Amino acid sequence: MVQQKKKKTDYAALNSPFMSIPHMDVRAARALLDLKFSEIYELRGRSPETLFEDLKKIRLNPDADLVKFFALAVDFAEK
Repeated sequence: MVQQKKKKTDYAALNSPFMSIPHMDVRAARALLDLKFSEIYELRGRSPETLFEDLKKIRLNPDADLVKFFALAVDFAEK
């Protein structure tokens, strides 16, 4: 019998302010925390592409679809 590894739940990301952004992905919230952001307002004036480039410096092969969630977060922060 093959045992499946149980997925870890990222409670820090789930409980972060970033999850209050409509349609935000938990992986993107985790990435923003990893980039040392802790509040939504800190994303004002940021470039989603630059955030992704910064993420590539600390993670090997991050998912390219995170850029769209970074754009969502930056847009939300600027409203």
